[in-house]
Amino acid sequence: MTLKSVPTRGRTLDHAAGVYDFFEPILLLGKQAEYDKRIISVLELDGSNRVLDLGCGTGVLTRSIADRLNEGGNAVGIDAAAKMIGVARRKRAAENCRFEVMAAESLVFEDASFDAVVSSLFFHHVPLDLKEKSLAEAFRVLRPGGRLVIADMHVPTTWMGALVSHVSRWFFMQPQIGENIRGVLPGVIEKAGFTPPEIVATYFGYISLFDTWRPEA
Repeated sequence: MTLKSVPTRGRTLDHAAGVYDFFEPILLLGKQAEYDKRIISVLELDGSNRVLDLGCGTGVLTRSIADRLNEGGNAVGIDAAAKMIGVARRKRAAENCRFEVMAAESLVFEDASFDAVVSSLFFHHVPLDLKEKSLAEAFRVLRPGGRLVIADMHVPTTWMGALVSHVSRWFFMQPQIGENIRGVLPGVIEKAGFTPPEIVATYFGYISLFDTWRPEA
């Protein structure tokens, strides 16, 4: 069955699916393994966790999470770009790791069906209203006390980070990047109902790693 991308006003990367696994490690300056390992460490996974990866791309992080779970746990990656999901299914699907074509702002999962939600370099691809809807959906599908970990573009912390951020915003004609580097994410995360996010790490002077929770009550 041919997969079809789902309509969304966020920017999808169907056109890059065939080369994404080659270019992503370059864009992360050879630190992809270290970067993903830190994200996973912040999740503090229990082997039986159910984990959702928003904007999973070709599924590298999703599969790395799944590999740390036991038979009671599972990882699900979603992306609106069908070609990305096709690559993810072909290269990284497993018994406890599956991939679905789905928009983050319109999840089909039941309430409180995941123990953790994670996202890496997704939110700078979607406009502010879809950031809000996606985070509201993440809140809905997380169980009370569940964890949300986001790694994404944020206020630059170095001159090089500022240069890369602003050049990227104008070169790719992507105002969504402008929203991120103005610092909207923490406020939008709290607005969705999460605890005030803590920045636990920064990368390359413009990517921040946020750690937050859905309150118990």
